[in-house]
Amino acid sequence: MLYIIMLMPEIIMYTKIIMYKPHSSISKKEQTMQEIELKKEELDFHVREAFKTLRSNIEFSGEDVRVVAVTSCTPNEGKSSVSYHMARAFAENGDKVLLVDADLRKSVMRTHHRKGKVRLGLIHYLVGKNTFEEVCCRTDVANMDMIFAGPVPPNPSELLGNKKFKEMIIKARKEYQYVIVDTPPIGSVIDGAVAAKVCDGTLIVIASGDVSYRFVQKVKEQLNKADCRILGCVLNKVDLRGKGYYGKYYGRYYGSYGE
Repeated sequence: MLYIIMLMPEIIMYTKIIMYKPHSSISKKEQTMQEIELKKEELDFHVREAFKTLRSNIEFSGEDVRVVAVTSCTPNEGKSSVSYHMARAFAENGDKVLLVDADLRKSVMRTHHRKGKVRLGLIHYLVGKNTFEEVCCRTDVANMDMIFAGPVPPNPSELLGNKKFKEMIIKARKEYQYVIVDTPPIGSVIDGAVAAKVCDGTLIVIASGDVSYRFVQKVKEQLNKADCRILGCVLNKVDLRGKGYYGKYYGRYYGSYGE
């Protein structure tokens, strides 16, 4: 049984540029980190509430669930957007969070980056060229740091499966309250299961109406074979005003809120 722990409406964003405000106290680790500014993406009411609920569901999954992998069945289901905004939801709640872009083959996380040069990424750490502190980016969002993927390597599965990735997760667990790991779609490549194996739990993002039940079951079986704990799925891009079951029920329940 695969439980739906969150219904996510289609993400509608309004981009607003904000000025960078440096943090008041800077530690030795932060002096080593790269500094970047992120786009201010204002979500509509339904999406904001959905991410707050998703954050709460993760918190109620247990104290041992602090490192969460996010994957999907196929590309373009919105897993990277879910990872990013879920990390921001934790940060806005006062939790210190690290967002790791582990989609080494086809990263889209840079679309959220506005200003500041990102010279180093996860790949530089995994091959042993740079330290954890050097590949981390301190963002202008309070409590939120990021590690971007970096250049595309020839052997992403092997790099994510080596001891360096596990060591990074162990280190991040000590320094952050939550670590969100954006991984590749498991229906396309095995990388997602390799990365999820060292995480506390995995979320599967499923685009409503885009993926068959049988395909989702295959992805679930693949995660089970890799001994990954599945927290549940996020049903993404749900049309709350639509005629389908979820659109009808949740549209009627939430429809007038925030309008």
